[in-house]
Amino acid sequence: MAENKTQATDVAVEDFIAQVDNKTRREDAIALDALFRKVTGWTPRMWGPSIIGYGSYDYTYESGRTGTFLATGFSPRKANMVLYIMPGYQDFGGILDRIGKYKIGKSCLYLGAMKNNDLDVVAELIQAGLDDLGTRWPIHPS
Repeated sequence: MAENKTQATDVAVEDFIAQVDNKTRREDAIALDALFRKVTGWTPRMWGPSIIGYGSYDYTYESGRTGTFLATGFSPRKANMVLYIMPGYQDFGGILDRIGKYKIGKSCLYLGAMKNNDLDVVAELIQAGLDDLGTRWPIHPS
């Protein structure tokens, strides 16, 4: 079976954030890194070239596919700040209603400038996502 394309790397998170071109996106990344560290209590690692991850989990699907992926994290993309709160948002409508401007992908939350979002609610969502993930797979701190 093929391995996940997105793997943990040894790139320093601080170095990655320092290289984010857009000043606002870089400042938002610094703020989100602090928030994720506070909520999780974990040290982040880079996953692939552009995802900052906190913790990990091992999974085995019914198909037999296995792998390891970040438990939660974010990526400061050019168009949006992308939050990875696994495994999805089906149970988090009440939280999302209070978060501010957003769009949803399969297991991603797309935010614009963080000034348009309530960081206390983002913290609540990070914790809710980890709690939900922990009911499905064991989570490993980083």
